[in-house]
Amino acid sequence: MRTYCIDDLTTEDSAAVRARLNEMDLGGGMNGLYWLPVPQHHLTPVQVAHGESCGPFCLALEVDETALRMELLVRARGMLRCECIAYASPELRAHMIDYLDGLLADLGIAV
Repeated sequence: MRTYCIDDLTTEDSAAVRARLNEMDLGGGMNGLYWLPVPQHHLTPVQVAHGESCGPFCLALEVDETALRMELLVRARGMLRCECIAYASPELRAHMIDYLDGLLADLGIAV
């Protein structure tokens, strides 16, 4: 699995990230799992076509006591297996890494 990982966080940093993601209602139903929505303009043509049947589309983010791990696989929340599930394009990957880095900066977490 391709991932973007930020490690060596303090437990306070991880708690702040979890609190912000919970405020944003991005919880994934399991402790420490969050769904980061993929912006519509970053979806592939197949994902756009499958939006109603398979979407919404997101990247999984795991937050534990000392690290963040963002999968770079675009998942379809409404379907487990489909051709619309694919690795993030280079543009989406850069956007989501910048998004996560910006979230940390907003929280005053230096990485």
